[in-house]
Amino acid sequence: MAILLSERAAEEIKGIIKQQGLPEDATRLRVGVKGGGCSGFSYVLDLTEEHLAESDEELESRGIKIVIDNKSLIYLEGTEIDYKTNGMIGGGFVFKNPNATSTCGCGSSFNA
Repeated sequence: MAILLSERAAEEIKGIIKQQGLPEDATRLRVGVKGGGCSGFSYVLDLTEEHLAESDEELESRGIKIVIDNKSLIYLEGTEIDYKTNGMIGGGFVFKNPNATSTCGCGSSFNA
């Protein structure tokens, strides 16, 4: 169950890959957490073509290859990543993390 992408998030990621001219078959979505943010941990999303590190797990959701390191997986197991639009402001990725005990108002950091 690890990390799930909503249909909208997968479409957005595929669009970004095409827009940036990245190779679709070799590009992966790196998902992780890092210390910081107003709630303790911040989410990290990045597109990468780098080879997997020894501590990485490779998953797949809706045709998107996802890479996550083992330490981040502890905090993100079962998380769904969605994409929401906010009218004229634009849009962004939203995390539905069942491991978060609290989140900040902006939704980009959490505490576990």
